[in-house]
Amino acid sequence: MTSPQSDPAPQPPPQGHSHGHTHSHGPAAPVSKHLRKVIAAVVIPFATAVVVGLIAFWPGGVPDHERTGVGFDRQTQDGKVVQVVKVDCADVNAAQVPPTGDTSTPSGREAVNEQEGECKKATIEVTSGDDKGREFVEVVQPDAPRQLSEGQGVVVAYAPDAPRDLQYSVTDVNRKVPMTLLAAIFALAVVAVGRLRGVMALVALAVSFAVLTLFILPAILQGSNPLVVAVIGASAIMLAALYLCHGVTARTSVAVVGTLISLLLIGLLGSLFIGWASLSGNTDDNTGLIHGLYPDIDMSGLLLAGIIIGSLGVLDDVTVTQTSAVWELHQADPQMGWRGLYRAGIRIGRDHIASVVNTLVLAYAGAALPLLLLFSIAQSSVGTVANSELVAEEIVRTLVGSIGLVASVPVTTVLAALVVSADRPGAGTSSSTAAAPARTGRGRRRKA
Repeated sequence: MTSPQSDPAPQPPPQGHSHGHTHSHGPAAPVSKHLRKVIAAVVIPFATAVVVGLIAFWPGGVPDHERTGVGFDRQTQDGKVVQVVKVDCADVNAAQVPPTGDTSTPSGREAVNEQEGECKKATIEVTSGDDKGREFVEVVQPDAPRQLSEGQGVVVAYAPDAPRDLQYSVTDVNRKVPMTLLAAIFALAVVAVGRLRGVMALVALAVSFAVLTLFILPAILQGSNPLVVAVIGASAIMLAALYLCHGVTARTSVAVVGTLISLLLIGLLGSLFIGWASLSGNTDDNTGLIHGLYPDIDMSGLLLAGIIIGSLGVLDDVTVTQTSAVWELHQADPQMGWRGLYRAGIRIGRDHIASVVNTLVLAYAGAALPLLLLFSIAQSSVGTVANSELVAEEIVRTLVGSIGLVASVPVTTVLAALVVSADRPGAGTSSSTAAAPARTGRGRRRKA
C-alpha cells in the first residue's frame, strides 16, 4: 500500500524532466514554442522542396540500350567450375606465336610461360539462364591473376553473336556468399553495439541506397542535370539519415541546416574548379563506356555530383557532432551566451577538423593507390603527376570536399550556439528551470 505522503515525492522530477537531464536520455530539444516554429519555418520548406524535386525528376527506370559486350555492359550468368585438369601450355597455346626467349620484358616472359609453363584446362558449367547445364572449356594461363579451382563459383559472360564454342567465357569469380556474410556480420555488429540507434542507422543506410539506385542513377542516365539530381538526392538522403538516426528534434534540424550550407559551398567550389581546370570527367574505361552509351550525359557534371554525394557522409558526422557538443555545453552551463558556446564548441571542432580532413585525404589516396604506384614506377615528377587529369580529379575532389568539411565546423557551431542560447527561460520549461526540480528532488531524497 502506498501512503499519501509518498506520492508527491516522485512528482517534481517528471514535471521538470530531471530524469532526461540527469541520465542524458536522448537529445535535449529546445522547449520554446517560438524557437521550434522558427526552425520549422526553415526546415519544412526545404524538405518540401526536396520532395517536389524528387517528384519532378523521378525517372521511369533505366533507359534501354543495345548491349555492347564491353566491360560491365555484358550479359552475364552464374557458373561453376566442375573440373580442372593440368595440361602443357604448349599443347593448348599451339596456335600462338613461338616465344623469342627474351624474358627481360613482361611480354617476353608471358610468351615463354604460354609455351613452356603448366596451364589449367577448366570445365565450366552454366548454372543460370536459358543455357543452364551447358558446359564450356576455359584455359587458364600460369601467370593469369585469377586462377580457378574445382567447385568454385564464377561469373560467365555471354556473347550471343560469337561462334557457339566461344559464346561463354569466365569474367569474374562469384563472391556473393562472402560478401553477404560480411554484410550480415556488419549489420549484427551495428545492432549489437548501437541497439535501437543501430537499427535506425541500418534503415537509413537502406534508404540511402534506395535513393541512389532508384532516383539518382536512373535520372542521370535519362539525361537530367547531374548536379541538380545529386543535390536533390543528397538532400533526401541527408534528411532521412539524420532524422531517422537522431530523431526529429531541433538539434537534428540545426545539423541539417549546417549540412545543407556546406553542401551548397561544395557544389559552388566544385563547379568553379572543375570548369577552371578543364576536367572532363571522362578519364578511364568505365567513364568512356558511359559516355559512349549515353553521349548526352554531362560527364563533368557527373564528376561534380560524385563530389557532392561523396562528401555527404562525412559532413553528417561533423555537423551532428558539433551540434551535440554545443547542446551539451549549454546543458552544463545554461547561463553561457552564444559567443561562449561558440568559442568552446569551435575548440572541439578544431580537433575534429584535423582528424576528418586527414581521413578524407587518405581515403581518396587509398582508392587511387594503384594509379599513384604507376606514376611512381614511371618516375614522374610531382608536378607532372598532379597535372594529369586522372590525379587532378582526385585532388579537386579531395580539396573541395575538405574545404566544405572545414567550413561546416564554424557554420554548424555558430548555428547551434545561436539556436540553443535563444532558448531562454520564459516559457517555464527551459533547461535552467529543468535543473531546479532535479536539485529539489535530490534535496528531498537526502532529507528522507
